[in-house]
Amino acid sequence: MDNSKASVLTEALPYLQKFAGKTIVVKYGGNAMVEEDLKASFARDIVLMKAVGMNPVVVHGGGPQIGDLLSRLNIESRFVDGYRVTDAETMDVVEMVLGANVNKGIVNAINQAGGQAIGLTGKDGKLIQASRLKISVREQSPEHTASEILDIGHVGKVDSINASIIDMLVASDFIPVIAPIGVGDKGESYNINADLVAGKIAEVLKAEKLMLLTNVAGLQDKSGEILTGLTALEVDELIADGTIYGGMLPKIGCALDAVKNGVSSAHIIDGRVNHAVLLEVFTDEGVGTLIKP
Repeated sequence: MDNSKASVLTEALPYLQKFAGKTIVVKYGGNAMVEEDLKASFARDIVLMKAVGMNPVVVHGGGPQIGDLLSRLNIESRFVDGYRVTDAETMDVVEMVLGANVNKGIVNAINQAGGQAIGLTGKDGKLIQASRLKISVREQSPEHTASEILDIGHVGKVDSINASIIDMLVASDFIPVIAPIGVGDKGESYNINADLVAGKIAEVLKAEKLMLLTNVAGLQDKSGEILTGLTALEVDELIADGTIYGGMLPKIGCALDAVKNGVSSAHIIDGRVNHAVLLEVFTDEGVGTLIKP
């Protein structure tokens, strides 16, 4: 008789006990949002977490989907230091894609898997209060000097999170699915980095875990080995010596801020793996990089 299934269940038992009643914020993006089998496995993972007593909160991205629609509308996509320059016309597309198409697709997938999901943007109940993000140009160029501050349009930063809305949904056994669109003091919309929103929500909720899905196997050292079990201090050292650089820096920054501000642990996991969320939560080995305070 094959006892492998029983072994998997017994391995999961201490994690089931430890995380019952705890909040886990999951930033959903990358391949896991595009490939059909990965979308289905993600939805089942979230439903199972809720079914065994955890409180998952999903924050999603949608950059490629925004880019696709802008291209079809013949609107040019421009980026500065990784941020999408977002004029009023582009912001309309961002709201259409994130707040409607992508958000409701995720809600539907979770509901079809047996869950009860509710879709929100940061404009609902003033969930995400935001203001305009202005960035300093990092490199000299003919157009800009290193000290110049750029206004890149409706790109925002999180000023505050109205946690009571999320708490109300979780207490009613719903799974919140949140699009990273914030609202300003005058009702204006802001496009916000989804990792940043997930990190801030995890902080406000004092979540047990912040999980960031990526298209890489995890944080790697200079020889390509996956690093895990890192402390915040060790991560700071890896940034200082150049091991962590480029596109991984913002994601690591969100994870670091979270664990320094009350989140028990942050995980950067490989969203290309089927059931990556469950593997990270319920197994000894996991599928990515764990960061602790």
